[in-house]
Amino acid sequence: MGQNLIESANKILLEGGLVIFPTETVYGIGANATDLKAVNLIYTMKKRPKSSPIICHFATIKNIKKNFYLNDVDLSLAKKFWPGPLTLILKKKSNSKISSIVSNNSEWVGCRIPNNEIALNLLKRVKFPIAAPSANINMKTSVTLPDDLDPVLKKEIFTIDDGSSILGLESTVIKTSNNKIEILRLGSLTEEEIYKKFKNYKITISKKSTLSPGHQRKHYSPKKPLRINVNKVKNDEGLLNFGLNNLKSKIIDLNLSKKSDLIEASNKFYHYLNLIDNSNCKTIAVAPIPSEGLGKVINDRLMKAIVE
Repeated sequence: MGQNLIESANKILLEGGLVIFPTETVYGIGANATDLKAVNLIYTMKKRPKSSPIICHFATIKNIKKNFYLNDVDLSLAKKFWPGPLTLILKKKSNSKISSIVSNNSEWVGCRIPNNEIALNLLKRVKFPIAAPSANINMKTSVTLPDDLDPVLKKEIFTIDDGSSILGLESTVIKTSNNKIEILRLGSLTEEEIYKKFKNYKITISKKSTLSPGHQRKHYSPKKPLRINVNKVKNDEGLLNFGLNNLKSKIIDLNLSKKSDLIEASNKFYHYLNLIDNSNCKTIAVAPIPSEGLGKVINDRLMKAIVE
């Protein structure tokens, strides 16, 4: 059954169509990265501005090297964290056939090798890299379960269902230079994990970068208004809870992790946010989440969601 789905997806991508497929982070909408019309279709379906770049997915480092330059720091990070939730911003070679609109006509493109069997099998089957942002409408929450897909995307785009994403938060986007590692977007690969393996490098976090997705002023946002770090839940609010506390909702109450486990919380984050967003509450209250490790990433997403 899995192979049949991959063959169907391969045929659609070859013909310039779109496919929603799983990764270990979130589900993505994929297109042939060398097909201008196909990549344009991603922007159209997502209602995404062309200024927001799209990450390219590959099966192997060898395939990435055919299209991009990697310095020693890039190679060290790749060796340690690929396949996995690491996206490296790399300089494109002049002979690469990857469409320039993937990166808003910049020579710098986000590249990664996902750690998901279906995604890797699909990438090995096709003869081109797959450009794939998250499978959501622009500015809305990412999707970690096909059930949470926007109805239009679910109806219009062929989807490979692999159940729940293992990690639940997007990839970490990094650009390197000399002995410097610059995090352009916080993600499933935490700053602490990177530092543990690369203590001799200077690691910084960029507040804004046109080279990375996820930097629109408002992003990762549910349909309903959101309050964060609450100490009391209003009568018309649904609750996204964390840990053990006295917070309660009269409408819907979902706890990311009663054990205060940030790995469990990150896995459930978007799914629970979608469930509460689709309940009959008027607004969403979010309990305090510690800003460390994956908690820092969750809080980053929540901060972007509450921008007016």
